[in-house]
Amino acid sequence: MRANRRSFIQYASLAAAGNVLGLRPFGALNALAQSGSGYKALVCVFLFGGNDANNTLIPFDATGYGKYATLRGNLALAQNTLLPLTGAPNFAVNPNLPDIQTLFDNKNAAFVANVGTLIQPLTRAQYLAGQGRPTNLFSHPDQQSEWQNAAQSAVTPTGWAGRIADVLGASYNQGASIPMITSVAGDTLFCNGAATAPVSISPGNLGAAGCSEGSECTARHTAAQALLTLDTGISLVQADDSITANAYAYAKTLADATKSITPLQTVFPANNLLAAQLKQIAQIIQVRAALNVQRQIFFASLGNFDTHSNQLTLQSTLLAQISAALAAFYNATIELNVASDVTAFTMSDFSRTFQPNSNNGSDHAWGAHHMVIGGAVKGGQIYGTYPTLALAGPDDSGSNGRWVPSTSSSQYAATLAEWFGVPAANLPTVLPSISNFSTANLGFV
Repeated sequence: MRANRRSFIQYASLAAAGNVLGLRPFGALNALAQSGSGYKALVCVFLFGGNDANNTLIPFDATGYGKYATLRGNLALAQNTLLPLTGAPNFAVNPNLPDIQTLFDNKNAAFVANVGTLIQPLTRAQYLAGQGRPTNLFSHPDQQSEWQNAAQSAVTPTGWAGRIADVLGASYNQGASIPMITSVAGDTLFCNGAATAPVSISPGNLGAAGCSEGSECTARHTAAQALLTLDTGISLVQADDSITANAYAYAKTLADATKSITPLQTVFPANNLLAAQLKQIAQIIQVRAALNVQRQIFFASLGNFDTHSNQLTLQSTLLAQISAALAAFYNATIELNVASDVTAFTMSDFSRTFQPNSNNGSDHAWGAHHMVIGGAVKGGQIYGTYPTLALAGPDDSGSNGRWVPSTSSSQYAATLAEWFGVPAANLPTVLPSISNFSTANLGFV
C-alpha cells in the first residue's frame, strides 16, 4: 500500500507542478542527535542502461591487452588510441575520457574495479550452484533499483542516500531550508528515505513549475496554488496538496538563494545534458550557507548506455560527455573552494558482456568499473580486483564474460557514507548487507 500511495503522490505532484518539480515532505528526524560541523557533499552520477565498463578501463600491458583484444573481437579498441594511466601503467582509459585521465594522473580521480550488486561475497562456483544471488540479475529495472537501494530485492522502498539522510539529517542540517537530498534527474529510489524526502528540480528552472502558455502562466500558477488550500477531506489528495505546496516553497527558496549569486567562471560544455545537471548542482553548492546546509547529496544521470548494437559509436559519444562534464564540475568545486568537500561517483545498472553479440554490441552483464572524483579522493589508483579476462574463467558467471563482482556495491557505498559522516555503527541501517563483508571501507576516499 505504501508503494501505491508513493506512486500516486509522485505522479500527482508532478502533474500539478508542470512535470518539473516532484517533492515530498521533509519528515521528522532524531532531535537528540548531536550537531556536526563542516560541509560535505556527495554527487551520484547514474549511467542508465548499463555502461560497458570493459571499454571504459582497459588492460594496457602486452599480456592483458592481448587477452582483451582477442576476446573483445569487433568491440576491441585499438591500443594506440587508449589513454594510459600514469599511476596504474598496466591500464588505460577509453580515448573519449581525456579529462578523466588527467584527473586520475593528478590524483583527483580513482577507479574501483569489478563492483556490483552482492548480498555476500560470491564465487563463480557458488553462483553456478545458485547460492547467494541477488534477485533478478541482468534486469534493467531490478539492478537499477538494487544499486540505488543497496538491498537484495528491488522492492525495498528506500534508497541508501535516503537512509543516510534519515541517520544524519538532524545532526548536520538543523534549520536547513531545503532537504538534504536534491535530484536534478527526476524522482528516484536512491533519494527516498523512511523519514526524509528529497527535492527534485529541473536544471535551469529553479523558480517555478514550467509553463509554455505565455501570458496565461501567471494566472495558471496562481490558480494551482489556490487549489492547494481547499480541504477536500480525502487523505491522498490532502497529502498530494501538502507535497505540491512544499514543491512551490522549495522552488522559491532555491530561486531566492541563487538569483543574485556571482556567475561561475567555470565553463560547462554546451549541449551536454549531464553538464547542465552538474552546473545546477554547483550553483546550489555555491549558496550552501544561505540554505543553512552542512551535508548535501545530489543525484544526476545520463542515459542510453543500453548498447546492444552500434556500441563503439554510441558509447564514445556518451563517455565524451561524461569526461567533459565531470571535469567542468571538478573545476567548479575548485572555484568554489570546496574541491576536498565534494565527492562525485558513478553508478550504473551493470556492465556488459565481454564477448560481443552479433550486432556490434554487447548484452547485459554484472560487475563493472566505476569512477570516483574529488579533492578528497585518494586518486591515481585502482581499488578492488580487476577480473580475469577469460570466458568461463574464474570470474565469469557463465561463458561470455559476465563478471561476478569482487567488490559489493554496498562496500562502495559504505566507503562514501563513512567519508560523508555516517558512523560505522550506523552503516547496517544504511546498508543492510554490509556486515556480510569483512571490509566495509575500501579506502578510496
